[in-house]
Amino acid sequence: MSEQYEYVPHRLLRKRVRDIASGTEGELMAVINENVSGTAIEHWTELAYIRGASGREFTTVVSNVEPA
Repeated sequence: MSEQYEYVPHRLLRKRVRDIASGTEGELMAVINENVSGTAIEHWTELAYIRGASGREFTTVVSNVEPA
């Protein structure tokens, strides 16, 4: 099995963004292609890590991220 994650470049890194699923805004801290499988069959997904106003980070799929 390969690495469990890898960083992905994104045009909105370090910019203010909105998670369209929740409506929450914050700064895009990282986009990571993560292996989220629990079995021998790999399943990768790109997750966006967003730091909200409280300072806590949350994740959402990259397709839910838009400029704020």
